[in-house]
Parts: sequence; structure tokens; C-alpha cells
Amino acid sequence: MIRITLALLFFIPLSGLAQKCELVLSGRVLDQGTDIALPYASVYLEELGKGVTADSAGVFQIPNLCVGDYHLEVGHIGCEPEHQFLSLTSDTSIIIFMHHHTELLDEVVVHGSREDNTSQASSTIGKASITSESNKNLSDLLESISGVSVLRNGSGISKPVVHGLYGNRVAILNNGIVQSGQQWGNDHAPEIDPFVADHLSVVKGASALAYGGNALGSVVLVEPGSIDEDPHLSGRVNYIFESNGLGHTLNTQLEKNGRFAAWRLTGTLKLRGDTRTPDYFLTNTGKREGNIALQMQKKWSKKWQSDFYYSFFNTEIGVLRGSHISNLTDLELAFTRDEPYFTEDNFSYSINAPRQFVQHHLLKLESKYFVSEDQVIGLKYGGQLNDRKEYDIRRGGRTNIPSLSINQYAHFLEGYYQRVLENNWRIKSGLQFQLTDNANEAGTGILPLLPRYESYTPSTYFIMQQETGAWFWEWGARYDFRFLEVRQFLDADPPVVEKVQKEYHNYAFSFGLKYRLNPELKFSLNTGYMLRAPEVNELFSSGLHQGVSGIEEGQENLQQERSFKVVGTVDWFVQEKLFIQALGYYQLVDDFIYLQPQDEFRLTIRGAFPVFIYEQTNARLYGSDWQVTYTPVEQLKWLTKFAMVRGKDLENNLGLLYTPADNLFSSLRYTFDQKGKWQNSYLSINGRYVWRQSRISEEQDFLLPPDDYFLLGASIGTTVQLSEGRLEFGLNVENALNTSYRDYLNRLRYFADEPGINISLRLNYTFKS
Repeated sequence: MIRITLALLFFIPLSGLAQKCELVLSGRVLDQGTDIALPYASVYLEELGKGVTADSAGVFQIPNLCVGDYHLEVGHIGCEPEHQFLSLTSDTSIIIFMHHHTELLDEVVVHGSREDNTSQASSTIGKASITSESNKNLSDLLESISGVSVLRNGSGISKPVVHGLYGNRVAILNNGIVQSGQQWGNDHAPEIDPFVADHLSVVKGASALAYGGNALGSVVLVEPGSIDEDPHLSGRVNYIFESNGLGHTLNTQLEKNGRFAAWRLTGTLKLRGDTRTPDYFLTNTGKREGNIALQMQKKWSKKWQSDFYYSFFNTEIGVLRGSHISNLTDLELAFTRDEPYFTEDNFSYSINAPRQFVQHHLLKLESKYFVSEDQVIGLKYGGQLNDRKEYDIRRGGRTNIPSLSINQYAHFLEGYYQRVLENNWRIKSGLQFQLTDNANEAGTGILPLLPRYESYTPSTYFIMQQETGAWFWEWGARYDFRFLEVRQFLDADPPVVEKVQKEYHNYAFSFGLKYRLNPELKFSLNTGYMLRAPEVNELFSSGLHQGVSGIEEGQENLQQERSFKVVGTVDWFVQEKLFIQALGYYQLVDDFIYLQPQDEFRLTIRGAFPVFIYEQTNARLYGSDWQVTYTPVEQLKWLTKFAMVRGKDLENNLGLLYTPADNLFSSLRYTFDQKGKWQNSYLSINGRYVWRQSRISEEQDFLLPPDDYFLLGASIGTTVQLSEGRLEFGLNVENALNTSYRDYLNRLRYFADEPGINISLRLNYTFKS
């Protein structure tokens, strides 16, 4: 990110400047995460084909420039290049922030080019990491953040787990709009293409009040960046091939600041066949995906600007064939088999039943009006349409008739006000309204998993912040009223429809502070209290949840969850070489809702499946996230992350189900010196160790948690600078030792191992016309 400050030293007619070419471009290059200078960075002007090298303090100067437009490229060892469009009319001074320590961006939630200061801890994944792993889905990308695990249902469906909480407790915001469709259950992955995002952030604070009333765990922000003011067409093409599943991913992105508006167009295509464990194919685990997104920005005047965003997500996912068993005897045997039933000997791209077909539309309109330099009012609308169909193996030629067909319409409206007051006070407030209409399509021949329902939720929030010297503090409150109307089928012949109405009053409070003792050491503390209403799937589920291969039953009498959480963080920078981050948290949740496996296998006309019921208890969660980065020399970086969480069912004195096991990740990366056109060449090796989840007893689940495991990985890459752009090459190896293992957080661990070795090749071409 580059912040520009114009300094007019004296007045000279523009024609004279153009003739004499006496303008000076100067600036300084700093690390975004630490504000530390990056010495000897390269600063290159593409139009002139020349550049300079910054000094030991990151300071540079380019003299004798003419009035005109320039594309600036800034490079530094271990950093992705930064690009900026500049229109020079006078001497210009700039500050360039590069992501040299992206793993340390833990206290700033980035929104485009603006920084939103907060006491809440957060972690961010930048565009370079998103692009290099665009073959992965959103949850798998977030797993690289310390404290984030993934709840999987096979190899294609997953949801993030943050500090032991998941599902409805983790709000996912897609470009500022809460993602709908997550109320259906844990086998419904977020319908989001991560390639549209400039960055992904996980806010780990006790209460993210402006983001929604159900963020009991944390908030995931998927945010496209602001479009550059560059009037020239620019873009990128990204391709990734995967050996496991013979997968192909193609991403494209084009953008331009046009005469009427700035626009950006993004598209993604994915194709993958059956993945393979070290010993056998995971039959029917293929995936097809096609997505497109259009973003537009329009400045009507200096005070008024509008944003338009539309995205379409389309995917078809196969569910492991061996997880759908026809009789009770084989189901019991499937839990102990070394190889799943119905495993084929050959690879296939075919996707057969059981399978899922999902389409998601998102439309966002937002306008901001700057009343003055220190206050802004805004209006935001978000509309979403979810179309989900699930196909089972059915008799009588009905396999191509969906057994579940849901349409969900969601509307969101927000008006907000922000202002900076005297003595550096800042206020944020807003009014929100959400409407959800969830309908089941007729013709499936099966009673729906979830009933028809409508939900109405008006909300309001208020946040106040102040920064004085080394101290920053904030407090806030939020209130949501939720009205839920459900039309459910009763078990009768003929079926009878019953109307159920429920009302919930949810409120939340938070307080946080941050203290910077010196430039090298800072502390933060955040605490909050929140109520969360049970979601529809927890109240009214009744039937087969296909993706998890289990029957789930809700309970209509579930009460609101009541949560108290405190989070503390310490950041310590030691002599610009050693960076240590520590985060600790403690959370109590009364009437905690969880999915309890039952001592029952149930035979239905769709097969035999294990049974799960939503229950409540009082729960306690606590844990810590650690990150250590050591850079003994400029080219070498060692990174280690450790996360542990302890979850306890206080009423039954048992471990909390689906609590992540302790895990340790470490990597060593060497970046080679620049050689002519070859830039940012690197070699990296990494390892991940996951301990066995030893706090779950045998009577709590159908199987004990699997053994611990270690995964080895490696990657190499380089960038070639071309006349009209740059070309990046990358080779990545996952599970290099081809280890056979099962992960506790994969709901299909009852039936099969995790995928084996995967080698991926990446090519990325970035250009400007």
C-alpha cells in the first residue's frame, strides 16, 4: 500500500515543467507489519525503464522527471512487488508500505486502502498468498492462520474453526455482507471464491459488534481491494495444476479506471477428479466450479462515491461414495474397514450421486457521503440468492431427482454514521435490517431436512474509540431483535403443517484497550459479553444431512447461548530480527449448543446412517496462539506457529466435541538475491505436526479420535520481469512423505483416510497495457 503526500515547493507553469523535466519523486519504504524501514529496496519506473535503490534507511529519490503518468514498481527481498500508478504534476513524496511480515498483521483490520484501528486481534492473508493457493477453498486458505482449524466433510466441503468455535458462531462477511446459507449446517461450505479478495482477515476479538449478532466465535472478512486510479488496463492470469485429483484451476482478473467508473472483472474455473490416499482412490470426490464477479467504483463528486458488486458462485461436489451405506450391518463394518466400500481401482472425473449442486448470487450496492473531512454517512444494501440441490442414490430411476432442493433469499440493509470528534474521539453507529426467506422446492418425494421459514432481524450498534498517546481504547454495544416464523411438517398421515413463531432478544457489549510501551512492545486486551439465538438447523433439522453422511435432529426448545470472552495479546519486536506474538483467550458459554453423536444407527429408505442430535450444556474454552519469526539475515526467514485450545463440557465433566487438537507449524524460507530479470526466487520447506485429541472419551463418539500425524511440505518459486509485465513460476509439494492419516475434524474420518501426496505447479502472468 502506498500513501501519497503532495508537497508543492514552488509554482511553475505545467508547460515549463514538461519541457525542463525537473520534478523529484522521493519517499521511504517501510514494512507494513512493523513500520520498520526496508533497506536497499528497488524502486523502478516502468515508463522510463530506470530506477534507483533505497539507502539503508529505506529512503530513495528519483530526480529529473517530467509531468505525466508513471507506473511504479517497488521490490524487496522476501516481499511481493508493490505496484502503484502516479500522476505527477509537482514534486511528490510518498511512503511505501510492503508486506515483509504478513504474518504479523494482527491488530489492524484492513479495508481497501484504509486502516481501521481496533483493540481486537486479527490476522490477515494477502493477495499473493491467495493467488498462489487459489486452488484451495476459503476455509483451507484460512487454516494457515494460527488459531484457525478446519471442520471438513471430505475433501471438498469445509468450514473454518476459530478458537474451537465454528458454524453459525463464526460470521463470514463477503465484501461487507454476512454470507447467507450457513444456517443449513456444517456440510454447507461458504459459497465464496477467495480469488476475488485482496485479503482475508480473521478477527479474533471478543465481540465484532458491527459485523453481526451471531459472531460468538470470530469474524472472517473476505474483502476485495479498492480499484487503482490507473486509467490503463491491467490484469493477471493464474493457472494451477494438481497431481492429486489431476486438478486444474484457472483464474483471471482485469481492471481499469474508466471514464465513467473504475471496474474489476474476476473469473475462476476449477476441475478436479477423484483424490487419492496413499493406498486407494476416494471414489466420487471430484469437483467442478465456475465463478464470476464484477466490482465497480464511481466517484460522483469529491464528497459522494458509490460501489457496485455482483458475484456468482457455481459448484458441483461429489460426496465420498463409501460414506453412504445401504444396511446397518455394512455401516458398522464400514467404521472399521481399512478401505471404504465402493472404492474403484481407477481415477475418474465423474461426479455421481451422492452429490451436491450449489449456486449463489450476491448483489451489493453502497454509497458514502462525506459530510466533512471528519464525518461520513453511508447506505448499504446486500441481496443474496442461494440455490442448493442434493442428490442421493435412489431406486426406481430417481437418482437424478434431488432429495433436497432449497431456495433462500436474503436481504440486508444498513445505514451507518462515522465521525471523528475533538480530543481524537471516534464514533461508529449503524442501523441494520435482515430478512431471510427459506423455501423448499416441491417434487423431491422426501420430507425436507429443514422447514420453510422466514426470519426478520432489525439491529443497531454503537462503537466509541479514542487514541491518546500510547493508549487506545474502545467500547461498544449491539442489540438484535429476531423474529422467526417456521412452517414444519408433523409426522402424520397425511402430513400436517404446523406454524411455529419464535422471538429472541440478543445483545452484546465489548470493551478493549491497547497500549504501546515502546516501538518494540505493545499489549492489547479485549473482552465481551454476547447472546446468540439458536439457528434453524439447530432447532428444526430432521433427516439426512448428506455431506456429513449422518442423520441430524434439532430440538425446538433450545435456549439462547450466553457467552463471556476475554482475549489478550502481546507483540514483541526484538532488534528487527526476532518477532514474537502471543495471544491467549478464555471463554464461558452457557447453554452451549453442540451436535451429540447417539448410540444409534438408523435404517432409512436412503440407506443406513449414524444419528446426531443437537443438545445443550455449559461449556468452557481457553487456549493460546503463538507466532515466532526469526530473520538472522535478510534472505533467511524462520516462522513457527503453535495453537492449542481446551474445550470442556462442564455439566458432564467431559471434553467438548470437535475441539481442535494441538498443532504446530514451522517453515524455513530462503530468498535469493535478484539476478537481472529474475526476482524473488525462493526455496521453502515446512512441517506440520498435529497431536492426537486425547480429551474425548470412547462413549462420546462412534470412534475414538485418530492418532497424531506429521506432514512435510516444500515449495520453490521465482519471478521473471518482462517488458509488459511479470511471469511467476511456483512448485509446491504437500504431504511429501505420502503419509496415511485421519484428521479428527473431518466428519468422514469414520470411513476413509485423508488425501496423500499432492504436487502443484503454478504459473501467474501479471500485465499492464
